[in-house]
Amino acid sequence: MEIRDFEANAQAVANILRTLGNERRLMILCKLVEAGEMTVGALVEAVGLTQSALSQHLAKMRDDDIVSSRRNGQTLWYRVADPRIAQLIAELHRLFCRAMPAT
Repeated sequence: MEIRDFEANAQAVANILRTLGNERRLMILCKLVEAGEMTVGALVEAVGLTQSALSQHLAKMRDDDIVSSRRNGQTLWYRVADPRIAQLIAELHRLFCRAMPAT
């Protein structure tokens, strides 16, 4: 890996990692990666947050281009905006969420 290649994007990557450094946001993203797309109501049930708290997390992730939304009538649907983020979440799941081997 060339450090100069990474250097140009280091600030953007640091911002993404800072946003992902919240356990609630990670759980929201895990659910979105798993489902592909979810409504606000479904996310509230899935992650156990109030609608107000969920909306704050979604707004932060939307501002950072991590999630995007679409409106269908009165229903707001969310999805992971960048396939690299979905890939990162899937890799985190693979590394940390599978059963740990017995020692």
